Amino acid sequence: MDIASSIITQVMRDEEDNYSLRDEDQPQFIGHGLYKVSKAFHRCPCPCRFLEEAPQSWHFESLFCCLCHKETEQIPVNNNAPLLVEENGTISKVPAKPLLPQIKSKDSGKICVVIDLDETLVHSSFKPVNNADFIIPVEIDGTVHQVYVLKRPNVDEYLKRMGELFECVLFTASLSKYADPVSDLLDKWGAFRHRLFRESCVFHQGNYVKDLSRLGRDLNKVIIVDNSPASYIFHPDNAVPVTSWFEDMADTELLDLIPFFERLSQVEDVYDILKQQGIAS
Repeated sequence: MDIASSIITQVMRDEEDNYSLRDEDQPQFIGHGLYKVSKAFHRCPCPCRFLEEAPQSWHFESLFCCLCHKETEQIPVNNNAPLLVEENGTISKVPAKPLLPQIKSKDSGKICVVIDLDETLVHSSFKPVNNADFIIPVEIDGTVHQVYVLKRPNVDEYLKRMGELFECVLFTASLSKYADPVSDLLDKWGAFRHRLFRESCVFHQGNYVKDLSRLGRDLNKVIIVDNSPASYIFHPDNAVPVTSWFEDMADTELLDLIPFFERLSQVEDVYDILKQQGIAS
C-alpha cells in the first residue's frame, strides 16, 4: 500500500478519464457544472487488495473508493431510514447514535450541506508543487511526510457564502491527520460546523460511503456536494455532483454554483429544487 492512498482518499486523474458507461448512462450535464449520474454502480476491482479482477475502467489507488457501472447489481436507496450495511457477510443495522450533535440555535431551520474535500475543494499530492497553497506535515510510521495542497479556484468565496447560508459539514474519506490541518487553513470563516473523516464512513462493497441517514438530520434538508458518485450511492437524490478538480486554475465551478445554492437555501424540501434542476429522480 502506498503512503498517499493510506492517508488521502481521492479519485485519480488518469483513471477518471477512463471512466466509461453505456451511452444512455453517460453523466448528463445539468448546468452550473452539475451532472446527473446513473444510480447503478458496483465495486470496481482495482489495485486495492480487497478486490480481485482489474478491468480498465475507473480505478482508485489502493484503499481508494472504486466504482463503475453494472446493470445487474443495484445499490439500495432508502431516503427515510438507516440503511442495512454488510459486515463480514452478514446484515446489521447502522448504529442509532447520530454522527452530528444537535443542531445549534443559529443554524436552526437551515439545510445541512455535506461538503467533500479532495478534488472538490482542494487537490493534494506528496510530490512537491511549486505553487502549493499549503504544505501539511503528516507523520506516518514515525516519518514526517510533506503533503502539498492546491486550493480550487474561488474556494474562498464559495466557503464564505456557504457558511452564511447553511449548516456546513466537512465529510471526507481521508484521515483526520491530513484533513484536519488542511481544513484549519482552508476554512478561514468557520463555515464548517462539524468535520467527519474516514472512520465516519460506511465501508460498503469496496467503497467508503457517506451515509447521510447517520447524520441525525432530516434527509429532506440534507445536501451532499461531492465529486465521487461512490460517496453518495446510498442517497443519490441528495447529491449535487461536481467535477473532479486537479490543477485547472481557470476552473469556475464553485463560483458558478453559488447562485444555485442561494436559491436552494430558501426551500423547505431539497428534493423539490433538485428535481426541478433534473438532479434528483
